This record gives sequence, structure tokens and C-alpha cells, in this order.
Amino acid sequence: MNGQKRADIHPGSYVYIVQKKDQPTGALTEGVVLDILTNKPFHPRGIKVRLETGEVGRVEDIHG
Repeated sequence: MNGQKRADIHPGSYVYIVQKKDQPTGALTEGVVLDILTNKPFHPRGIKVRLETGEVGRVEDIHG
């Protein structure tokens, strides 16, 4: 699943995100969603989330 639909992402979801600093390389960071920061139901570049580790980025993929 890609991370463009807010309804697919919930606190506690295990996801892969791209942080702003990693956008040029596309390096992914994995973790568990703490907060969903995007209010719109859909975002073409991915829903923005905060992980439990404090890292912020746009969801690229949802694990399981």
C-alpha cells in the first residue's frame, strides 16, 4: 500500500517514510506512527506523519 490515503494510516501503523533531508536520495526510514500531521484525506506525495522516534516525513509504504 502506498501512503497517499489518510484512511490507510493509523497511530501504531508500521510504515516507511522519506524525511525532507532524504528526498534527493529517496532513503527510507522505518518506524511506528505516533501522529498523523496531514489533515487532508489524500496527498499525492504521501501523508505526513511523526514516528514514535520523533522523525517526521511522508509515508512511502505501509508495512502489513
